[in-house]
Amino acid sequence: MQAAWMIAAAFFFSSMAVAIKYASAQFSPLEIVFYRGIVGVCFMAFIARGRGVSLRTEVPMMHVWRNIVGVSALVAWFYAIAKLPLATAMTLNYMSGIWVATFLIAGTLALGKLSDVRRQGPLVLAVLCSFAGVVMLLRPTVEQNQVFGGLVGLLSGVLSGLAYMQVAALGRVGEPETRTVFYFSLGATLAGLVGMLATGVHAWTWPAAAWLLPLGVLAALGQLCMTRAYTHGATMVVANLQYSGIVFASLYGLLLFDAQIPPIGWAGMALIVVSGITATMLRSRAMPNPPAEEL
Repeated sequence: MQAAWMIAAAFFFSSMAVAIKYASAQFSPLEIVFYRGIVGVCFMAFIARGRGVSLRTEVPMMHVWRNIVGVSALVAWFYAIAKLPLATAMTLNYMSGIWVATFLIAGTLALGKLSDVRRQGPLVLAVLCSFAGVVMLLRPTVEQNQVFGGLVGLLSGVLSGLAYMQVAALGRVGEPETRTVFYFSLGATLAGLVGMLATGVHAWTWPAAAWLLPLGVLAALGQLCMTRAYTHGATMVVANLQYSGIVFASLYGLLLFDAQIPPIGWAGMALIVVSGITATMLRSRAMPNPPAEEL
């Protein structure tokens, strides 16, 4: 079931990316971060009230750390998108799955659990295969004058991996997904507001402004599904399944933006899907009901 939550999150985030593409014709990245955040705050407050979930938290510093890391990853990704080819920026950000696997393996080794690392070898291989599929699909490139942008894009992947780990940690201490997403949306709102004060605000013009509301709702839904997946699912499997977002994004490009997918791209897409299914099956057979903190 947690696999379905991550696939749903990937779909919502890919749909959000379409809204961002249309909205960016009028609004800067920092403005989009702000509007995405403020819509998310209102939407999640409404959801929390409907579910009877209190927004008061007993672990405020965990939310602060998750916001610092998560919003920084978001800003770094937007910067990379501005400075690099879109395919390259997407690939570097989607390295987050590899970083999650790296962090988990390093932590397991630090605890002296070498047997656990060996047991999870097939899952690590599945993550690497998914990323190989991303590279085949997007075929990223970096020019000599884009090195700094590439480093920032790489940083966005590292920070995203850390943010996902923090989401899982919040779930383990009992924080409801609704509350976690609410505070992340609040953090994005504040960061975007500070950026807007520094860079200025564009006037609302249609149809670009019409995309701001669905953009924020799709972002909140994606965060909600992603948070639930990381809270209740096996972290490495969930990290692997996030690559399905590249498949959705590529299909959107094909249908809406006249993008072309060459044969190697279709092969990469198939590799992502097969790797995700394989990882889920391997995990289900090894541990039918894995705790969230397991690899």
